[in-house]
Amino acid sequence: MKRITIGLIAALSLSSAALAQNLPTVTGTVEKVDTAQGKITIDHGPIQNLDMEAMTMVFRAQDPNLLKGLKAGDKVQFTADRVNGQISVTSIKKGS
Repeated sequence: MKRITIGLIAALSLSSAALAQNLPTVTGTVEKVDTAQGKITIDHGPIQNLDMEAMTMVFRAQDPNLLKGLKAGDKVQFTADRVNGQISVTSIKKGS
């Protein structure tokens, strides 16, 4: 039973990672970082998987560690998706 549980957890982890890799990358500029609230404001291009036009909006960071080292003015590439009903940044890196 223990092996099945570990195997299931590993499979689910791989599935989540695989899904995140299939999300389209979006280019944007950081407007504000609120590490205390785990939020980031990004002026971004269209987000195809969310059927969203280009705009400036606040995102929740799926993992607050994603916000480390980011500041207003940084050009970024990121992925976003609905996580627990909230539009969230699921990955982000500096550079355009």
